[in-house]
Amino acid sequence: MKALRIVFMGTPDFAVATLKSLIDNNYNIVGVITAPDRPAGRGQKVNQSAVKKYALSENLPILQPTNLKDDSFIEELKALQANLQIIVAFRMLPKVVWNMPEYGTFNLHASLLPHYRGAAPINWALINGETKTGITTFFIDEKIDTGAIIMQEEVDITPTENAGSLHDKLMLQGSSLVLKTVKAIENNTISTYIQPNIPDIKTAYKIHKHTCKIDWSLSIDSIYNKIRGLSPYPAAWTELYVNNNTLAVKIYEAAKIIENHQLETGTIIAHKNSLKVAVKNGYIELLVLQLPGKKKMDVKALLNGFNFDEQAKMR
Repeated sequence: MKALRIVFMGTPDFAVATLKSLIDNNYNIVGVITAPDRPAGRGQKVNQSAVKKYALSENLPILQPTNLKDDSFIEELKALQANLQIIVAFRMLPKVVWNMPEYGTFNLHASLLPHYRGAAPINWALINGETKTGITTFFIDEKIDTGAIIMQEEVDITPTENAGSLHDKLMLQGSSLVLKTVKAIENNTISTYIQPNIPDIKTAYKIHKHTCKIDWSLSIDSIYNKIRGLSPYPAAWTELYVNNNTLAVKIYEAAKIIENHQLETGTIIAHKNSLKVAVKNGYIELLVLQLPGKKKMDVKALLNGFNFDEQAKMR
């Protein structure tokens, strides 16, 4: 077998861990493909992707195409003479790109495929109250996350896990699984299987603002899981009606209290050091939140300078 010449494609922090592990294990990365620089924040300062920042620190060749079908990009990619491409948290590739290398193009996905195909598998596993998820490497084909599976590993989800902690767990285990996959390709011991055709496959479509709004009429578990499944980003939010104003409030951390009560759903109970919202079969206790135009804060800090009138409600 020829020595591996790897092109790596990825953009966010999740992808950096894998690229770093490949470098640390002395694999030959002949090129890194990542998203174009974009203006971000209030000052519209040009922002480089996490993968680009790391690639620059390692003096790796970088390409940042806006169009993956552009002839000039295709020629630049061919010129790298890669025989393997590895994708972690990037965009959908045209066939001319994924079909190019001799040993194929494989992707790392943060779920146990075929479940949770799509853009937000970590968030949706938590929102849906899963107790297990995992990571999968698979060869790319024409559709999104449907290719032949190479390797999979299960990961437990703890009852208090949020999207941030699960992201970090899957990121580290994912970088290890990519190394195992590369070694199997290198040793010509690779084996694959077609994804099973399962009824009622759970999906992981992109998260939008309306996805993040809390419906306080749902079960206590559904509300709690939504909050942790969207924390720390993009964060679950709710409309707080207080002192004749309606405020959009983000909720980052909460606890659930199972308890019988006769209060209307959404009723707020504010004490000196605690803030609870009445829901079916109990309360959601708010622990960390953010008011419009303010920094994220714990509830004790909020209650020091914020008064809730008797009509205050979440809705």
